[in-house]
Amino acid sequence: MLARRLLCLAPGRRPPGLDAHLRAEGWEVVWATDVTAVRRLRQRLAIGFGLVLIDAIDPALTAELDAAVRPADGVEWVVVCPPRALELAAFRELVAEAFFDYHTEPVDPSCLLQILAHAHRRATLRAACRVAPPADGGDALGMVGQSAAMARLRMQIRKVAVTEAPVLIGGESGSGKELAAQAIHRGSARAEGPFVAVNCGAIVPALAQSELFGHERGSFTGALADRRGLIASAQGGTLFLDEIGDLPLDLQTNLLRFLQEKTIQRVGGARSLPVDVRVVAASHIDLAEAVACGKFREDLYYRLHVLSITVPPLRERKEDVPMLAQHFYRRCSADLRTTRVEGFGRQAVAAMLAHDWPGNVRELFNRVQRAVVMTDSRLIAPDDLELACDEHEHGVCLDAARTLAERDAIRFTLDRTGRNVTHAARELGVSRMTLYRLMEKHRIASPG
Repeated sequence: MLARRLLCLAPGRRPPGLDAHLRAEGWEVVWATDVTAVRRLRQRLAIGFGLVLIDAIDPALTAELDAAVRPADGVEWVVVCPPRALELAAFRELVAEAFFDYHTEPVDPSCLLQILAHAHRRATLRAACRVAPPADGGDALGMVGQSAAMARLRMQIRKVAVTEAPVLIGGESGSGKELAAQAIHRGSARAEGPFVAVNCGAIVPALAQSELFGHERGSFTGALADRRGLIASAQGGTLFLDEIGDLPLDLQTNLLRFLQEKTIQRVGGARSLPVDVRVVAASHIDLAEAVACGKFREDLYYRLHVLSITVPPLRERKEDVPMLAQHFYRRCSADLRTTRVEGFGRQAVAAMLAHDWPGNVRELFNRVQRAVVMTDSRLIAPDDLELACDEHEHGVCLDAARTLAERDAIRFTLDRTGRNVTHAARELGVSRMTLYRLMEKHRIASPG
């Protein structure tokens, strides 16, 4: 049950005696005089419902209230206002769309308390219905998702993490193989040591030997100082060899010797140096097929293929997509700091669930990041993600069908009325403010 804490916004006067009456009934009352204070107090006090007290209304205040109560994150708002305020169309729409209930002056304490009790129960119910993270934190091992496939992957990671044997991670590009490798490292006895990631496909062949194994000063032109190399840099920790299938065959031979003997020899060096490193490798190609084609050493494959896990593609765990998208949205919003975006619309979630995600988690992150930066709306829409429900392959979801019908009706009416917003709003049976909001939602340009 949420605490009986009530945030009261009163830009004008407070009804006499209301504060004492609320406190006498067990409410903890926090007062704010402007919208800025409301935002600050909501974040600091984690309030689940609030009360707005208005003794006069004007368009500027309506706009401020709109900005304060809509991005409410589950907060239930109740407004107390003079009857004449409801005669204003913009304010009336705001109350209908964003408030739990309203009470007109003069204030009837018993009636207002009953409304507040209902709002409190509603806020408590909504808080209980929010998706709660699992006991291990929701972002367990650094990987977001609650699907059965992710549960299996976490279980496998925990099992292999406590050993010292090499691990081979399979999975498509963008599925999160490096995250799995980092999770193995964090769960191992080497967690306090370094985690060194090497993209084998990005190493310049001419410098690959020096990059991995290091070199002695003067061993070649430009070698002005000793270099440890990436393998030695992982001393006491984990060496992650990403896309190891792209490693040249001559380097595969040297890597095999390192795995067998636990020693390396620097370029230009005369002695072998012992190293204590655990190797975790990953590849998006089937290394067994690469061995059959002569592109990967068989003996190295069996050295690496002691323990193996596979990161599932995103299309096989689509139930994780909304949670992942929300996780990425929070990350991107925190980076921007000034974004007005409040989350994803229902059509956007439906479109994400319908998409097959050939680029996996990396593609999802890129689409969410682009949407957060580029959208002009409060809720991310399918167009912002450059996604749409596929009518032929998946059928048209009900939400998408409603959206398409709404958009077409607005366009048709605007065209028929010569793009006169006032006349179009009258024919559609909505206010001009609502029509402007719908035009923004559907990316329909305003006249002029």
